[in-house]
Amino acid sequence: MRTHYCGELNAKHIGDTITVCGWVHRRRDHGGVIFLDLRDRQGLLQVVVDPDTEEAFATADRARSEWVMQITGLVRARPEGTVNADMPTGEIEVLGREVKVLNTADTPPFQLDEHAKVGEEVRLKHRYMDLRRPEMLENLMLRSRVTTFVRNFLANNGFVDTETPVLTRATPEGARDYLVPSRVHKGEFFALPQSPQLFKQLLMVAGLDRYFQIAKCFRDEDLRADRQPEFTQIDLEMSFVDEEAVMGLTESMIRELFKTEMDIDLGEFPRMPYAEAMARFGSDKPDLRIPLELIDIKDLMASVDFKVFSGPANDPNGRVTVLKVPGGATISRKEIDDYTKFVSQYGAKGLAWVKVNALAEGVEGLQSPILKFMPDDVVMSLIERVDAKDGDILFFGADSTRVVSDALGALRVKLGHDLNLITHAWAPLWVVDFPMFEDAGDGQVAALHHPFTAPTVEPAALKAKPLDALSRAYDMVLNGTELGGGSIRIHDQGMQQAVFEVLNISPEEQQEKFGFLLDALRYGAPPHGGLAFGLDRLVMLMLGATSIRDVIAFPKTQSATCLLTDAPGAVSPEQLKEVGVRIRQDKTESM
Repeated sequence: MRTHYCGELNAKHIGDTITVCGWVHRRRDHGGVIFLDLRDRQGLLQVVVDPDTEEAFATADRARSEWVMQITGLVRARPEGTVNADMPTGEIEVLGREVKVLNTADTPPFQLDEHAKVGEEVRLKHRYMDLRRPEMLENLMLRSRVTTFVRNFLANNGFVDTETPVLTRATPEGARDYLVPSRVHKGEFFALPQSPQLFKQLLMVAGLDRYFQIAKCFRDEDLRADRQPEFTQIDLEMSFVDEEAVMGLTESMIRELFKTEMDIDLGEFPRMPYAEAMARFGSDKPDLRIPLELIDIKDLMASVDFKVFSGPANDPNGRVTVLKVPGGATISRKEIDDYTKFVSQYGAKGLAWVKVNALAEGVEGLQSPILKFMPDDVVMSLIERVDAKDGDILFFGADSTRVVSDALGALRVKLGHDLNLITHAWAPLWVVDFPMFEDAGDGQVAALHHPFTAPTVEPAALKAKPLDALSRAYDMVLNGTELGGGSIRIHDQGMQQAVFEVLNISPEEQQEKFGFLLDALRYGAPPHGGLAFGLDRLVMLMLGATSIRDVIAFPKTQSATCLLTDAPGAVSPEQLKEVGVRIRQDKTESM
């Protein structure tokens, strides 16, 4: 039906007779000559229809926004003074000779141009219209180019594209699984996978050597801007490798991708131990574009009478930290109050601060409601420790290590954006040397990544001091966003059982949930490791978008619903009976 896309025509086609198809983006009537801006996924094209071609003119005259048209005409140069340098097709126009309406359209629910301001709910309700916008089409086309690049890169490096099951068993994190009832096996359920983790390990046991998959994964949890109930992973696994091999190959892939698609050289990715990242930035995915760091002052505050500081300072699990903001003394009291509310989201009970107005005047040159609670010598030692200068502001965190790191780490990022402190466009790094476990309370521990990650110590040392053990895990971080995480996996049955034992998973439960994996590890499992990238996050970051919903064709809302199809929805009693499921009404709903 067409010879060219609208957006691919240019001065090289002058004199050619072409046929294009698309949607009417805009119609203009200029003194008896009708101009139609025709749009397809490749761009916009200006079509001119003269009254001389009566039938074509009559059809163009009744065309309206978003009508679907087929136009045949002559490509010609635009008249002098009418060239549009902002359009790829701005040097030419098409003199329409045959104009055909392929379909009419009702008035769109919103304008499809860059100036349209419309709420996200309306956009998602009419997503098929929203996706017609050039911005959204480009987002999806970039996503397609990224997946094509990844497939080609991995295939060229010996990886085999292999599908793994979507219907599988519930995982240890079962509360986050989407369950699928079985009609054939009434009362039993499949679970949609949160990750292909165990299957890709089994493929390494099977000798596939290098596996990859663009995998759809599912997680039933609260959503954020970078989370969806269904999401896509670039998933890969390799045999006979160590950390350096996995990190080296995947770093090369991301660097080549950015160079190919965006002409950006990310350079070498630095390495940073987890402990250093948490100490300096309060985050295991630090944004290195922001030149602010946390400075520990626990030792200075241990003997002060100010219990807000001395309490955490004398608690082995406490932390007292300063975040210095150069030039931040101009921050108003109202803004400080807003930042106090912000850190409360992370469990902080308040946000102490000190403004440095005139250091030459000693303590008298400082401004803060907390100064009266601390000796002058401690205050001046603090000022020296953080190397404060006139015009700076100091923000304090004093609480458990987790609360201080979470709250001041998030505040650091917010201040970096609010005060325009970003120093460069791209800041990649690898975070390494993660703890194997974290304290889950009540004498229990939990795997920081997952229980199939290999530790750096032998089973005896692991069981003796689990919280001291490091793992062979690594995360790729870019601009404060975790692009992907992975690890060298456990390939020895004894080590896997030791990890399960530390996690208080009984031998019976091990066999019930992971018996197939433990059996496989008995039959010559090779050393192996891998990594999974979040495709949605990666594309979002490349586009500078603020939400992965802008890079997914049909996303869910933050409440995990689809406004387009009104999913999830109720099903009939007959369907429920067929799969052996009965809905119990919550007592609170019946009151």
